[in-house]
Amino acid sequence: MDIPQPGPEHRWLQRLVGAWQMDGECPGAPGEAPTRMTGIERVRSLGGLWVLAEGEGEMPGGGAAHSLMTIGFDPAQGAFVGTFVASMMTHLWAYRGALAGDTLTLDTVGPNFGTGGLAPYQDIIALQGDDARTLTSRMQAEDGSWHPVMSARYRRIG
Repeated sequence: MDIPQPGPEHRWLQRLVGAWQMDGECPGAPGEAPTRMTGIERVRSLGGLWVLAEGEGEMPGGGAAHSLMTIGFDPAQGAFVGTFVASMMTHLWAYRGALAGDTLTLDTVGPNFGTGGLAPYQDIIALQGDDARTLTSRMQAEDGSWHPVMSARYRRIG
């Protein structure tokens, strides 16, 4: 078996490796303030081909939140692929995405909390140099418009 060698897309992912402080928010209902959140994310490499991002923080109202994101690049598909799971939900988010400059857009499908069923989502990771990045999650409505679900700012620590 030939072991794949990391390509440029894999090297881009390795820029995420390290420990990060996260500050984020989820939009509130109309007339309500956004819900704020903080946490720590530790990103490690798996063979130079994948990154595993393990997050921990506090749930709004109390209690611990834990998450795990995996991202790699599959040359056979010509796409970034991965998953996301979290302790506060039962849905497995499966990613497929593309890189444009320093912005990785991951398409997925998840619960439509407004109408039930499923809806398209995007998680967008944008690197801002080596020590800062953002994550923006949004859901597509039935009319094709995109609505923010959460946004987070990350700063490298340690």
